[in-house]
Amino acid sequence: MKTVEEINEKIKKGKALVLTAEEIIDFVDQKGTKKAAEAVDVVTTGTFGPMCSSGAYFNVGHSKPRIKIGGGKAYLNDVPVYTGFAAVDILLGATAVPDDDPRNAVFPGKFAYGGGHVIEELLSGKEVRLTATAYGTDCYPRKKLETRITLDDMNEAVLFNPRNCYQNYNVAVNLSDRPLYTYMGVLQPRLGNANYSSAGQLSPLLCDPFYRTTGVGTRIFLGGGTGYVAWQGTQHSPCVPRTDLGVPKVSAGTIAVIGDLKQMDPRWLRGTSFRGYGVTLTVGIGVPIPILDEETVVQAAVRDEDIVAQVVDYSETYPQRESGSLAEVSYAQLKTGEISLDEKKVPTASFSSYAMAREIAGILKDWIQKGQFLLTECVQRLPSSDSGIVFKGLQEKPIRFKKAV
Repeated sequence: MKTVEEINEKIKKGKALVLTAEEIIDFVDQKGTKKAAEAVDVVTTGTFGPMCSSGAYFNVGHSKPRIKIGGGKAYLNDVPVYTGFAAVDILLGATAVPDDDPRNAVFPGKFAYGGGHVIEELLSGKEVRLTATAYGTDCYPRKKLETRITLDDMNEAVLFNPRNCYQNYNVAVNLSDRPLYTYMGVLQPRLGNANYSSAGQLSPLLCDPFYRTTGVGTRIFLGGGTGYVAWQGTQHSPCVPRTDLGVPKVSAGTIAVIGDLKQMDPRWLRGTSFRGYGVTLTVGIGVPIPILDEETVVQAAVRDEDIVAQVVDYSETYPQRESGSLAEVSYAQLKTGEISLDEKKVPTASFSSYAMAREIAGILKDWIQKGQFLLTECVQRLPSSDSGIVFKGLQEKPIRFKKAV
C-alpha cells in the first residue's frame, strides 16, 4: 500500500514511474498486477470531447461611472450572459446562443456561434464586445455600457463546468425514416450510423470506476492548464449496473471541475457547433491516478474490450425518456468503425477524440515526470455505488399556486 504523500516524494526526486492508461495495459501483461502495483506510481488518463455543462464566470471590473450589471442584461459578442450576481460578476454558459445573431441567420439551424466560441476567442487573446443595460441606482448610476474587453482586462476569469467526464455514455442510433439532429450529431435514418462519445480505456472515470482516487480536491489537467475537481458533477449516478470489473454499463459518474481560465490554452477548449441542435464547448481533461495498491492498477488497466455501452434509439426511446437498449457493444467493437445491428453493418463514429485524449495523457505524464505537477489527495470522495444515489427524471406536477403579484 502506497500513499499519495510517498508518491509525491518520488515525483519531487524524479524517481516516480508514470505510465499512461494505454501503457499500463502492456505493462500489466508483461509484469502482472502485483509487480505493476509495486513498480508504477501514477497512471495518467485523458479525454477530449463536447461537454455541454460547461461555462465560465468573470469579474469585468467597474466602469466610470459605475454600472450595476447584476440584475440587468449583458452580452459578450451578442451572446447573453447571466447577471444575477453582484454588480460586475457575470456567468457565460457554453450552450448560450445570441438572441438574433446574423451568423446564425445565414445558416439556419446550424448554430454557428455561441458561448463556447466566446470562451475560445477570449482564450485566444481576442477582444470581444461587452454590452450591458441596467436600471441605475444612487451608487451605480450608469444605465448603459458598450465596450471591448479581453481576458487580460478582466480581474477574474474562471472556467467552471458543472458536469464533465461522463463515465460511459450511450451509442446513439436512429430507427426512424428521417435524419435526426441531436447532441450526438446527425443520426441517419434506418440505422444509417451509430455515434458515441468516450475515450474508452483512456477515459478518466472508466480507469477509476469506484472513484477511489478521484474526488473533491483532485488536481487535474484542465483545458491545457491545471484545475481541480470541485464536486461530483450534475447527474452523477453511480448506482448502475456494472461489469465484473466494476465498469458501469451505462452513464454513471461525472465530475464538476474548476480552474483559472487565464492559464489555459485554446487548443484544449474549443467552441463547437452541432447542426440543428446547438453549440457547446469541447474540453480537454486529464486525471492522474495514484497507484496505491493492486486494486487501483487492475482498474486503471481496463481495456476497450472490457468496457461496454448501450445502443439507444434517439427517435423514440431517448426523447420519450423510455428505457431500453437495442444492443450492448464494447468500445473495441465501436473503434473498428462498424457494429452489427439487426444483421446490418452500421458505421460508427466518435465525438470524443482518442488521439487528443492520448496526447493529454502524455502531456500530464510529462508534467509529473518533470516535477511540475504534484498529486493531491482528495478531501472528500465522490458518492460511489454504495451511496444509493440515482439520477431522477423530472416528475411533472399540476400548478396549483397563484402567480405572485
